[in-house]
Amino acid sequence: MRTELVGRSSQYRPVDQESRPTAASVPGVVPALLGYAAARAVGVLLLAAWGAHRGVPGVYRLSSMWDAYWYQDIAVHGYAGSTPVPGPHGPYEVYAFFPAYPMLIRAVGLLTPLSVNHAALAVAWIASLAAAWGIFAVADRLYGRRVAAVAAVLWGVTPYAVVESAAYSELVFTAFAAWSVYAVVARRWVWAGTLCVLAGLSRPTGIALAAAVSGAALWELVQGRGGPRAAAAMVLAPLGFAGFVGWVGLRKGRWDGYFRVQDAWQSHLDYGRSTFYSFKDLLTDRDTVWLAAVVVGVVLVGSGLLFAVSLIQRQPPVLLLFSGAMLVLALGDAAYFNSRARFLLPAFGLLLPLATGLSRVRNRATLVLILATAALCSAVYGGYVAFVYPDAP
Repeated sequence: MRTELVGRSSQYRPVDQESRPTAASVPGVVPALLGYAAARAVGVLLLAAWGAHRGVPGVYRLSSMWDAYWYQDIAVHGYAGSTPVPGPHGPYEVYAFFPAYPMLIRAVGLLTPLSVNHAALAVAWIASLAAAWGIFAVADRLYGRRVAAVAAVLWGVTPYAVVESAAYSELVFTAFAAWSVYAVVARRWVWAGTLCVLAGLSRPTGIALAAAVSGAALWELVQGRGGPRAAAAMVLAPLGFAGFVGWVGLRKGRWDGYFRVQDAWQSHLDYGRSTFYSFKDLLTDRDTVWLAAVVVGVVLVGSGLLFAVSLIQRQPPVLLLFSGAMLVLALGDAAYFNSRARFLLPAFGLLLPLATGLSRVRNRATLVLILATAALCSAVYGGYVAFVYPDAP
């Protein structure tokens, strides 16, 4: 069974999908990926030009932004060989970073002559294309090819899409997450659980995907469908996240070792208290307000509204659970406020209401103009956070 839009509404109805082609065989994915790649190319080229003006190579900036150092350090030295870095709230340690992305960097470095920073970018860029393909596959199965193509390009023009060109783990996580969600909507439960394990080894937000996949599998079982395969997915889903957290606990000699490592970044669940005060400061602070803080605030509010629309449109449970859990983690974490928009980057389900709306623009030139303008704005803002903003997330 699959679901699709009825007429011009955003409601779903079950449709027989036995003859539905697999995602890998859909020809429409090629223009979608070309559109996504073009959007990201605009961002990379503008960043390169910006870097040349400042005497900093753009590729170097992309491979050294924010936490990229840690992933490359793990790839080169492993967890045991890395040295903690002193910080105001305790030592920063590599145990805060999940292993899938560094392992892929190390593999590419061993198999190619690429340096570690170029290998990190290669993995990230390939993963970004895989993620865009996965987003296309999910949207195509639920809404149709036109919406799917728009959704894939939209993911490449979000305000923090610069992360999609940087040496960061969000790309690997989003790729695994998107294809895991696709496997759920296609009712390929073992694949869904297996991909969820890999996502759980990519980022701490893997717990959000695990909750979504397990919740969707449980719903299938309650409905009397799915059988042993759905049960297997429900069991498999949290193993990646739980396995790494458990391993760090063993290395640290305490069950909450991973969470104590995160204390250095002040990352813990405070149920929205710090988010509330950040918004309060943003609205009442008479001192300088940085553009980045305003953009993050708009992204968070917009994401909440898009989640409400997703509920109204009755997206499949796996998407609603994933988006909802990602919102809870982004809004409820006590860490740095400006990182929260980046945390939401993998929550691609929030883009589907926008994609369905834009897909109704029947004039292709107008639609291309809208997306191209968004790509340019995203590129300019990406250059700002990379080279101008003094404390980028």
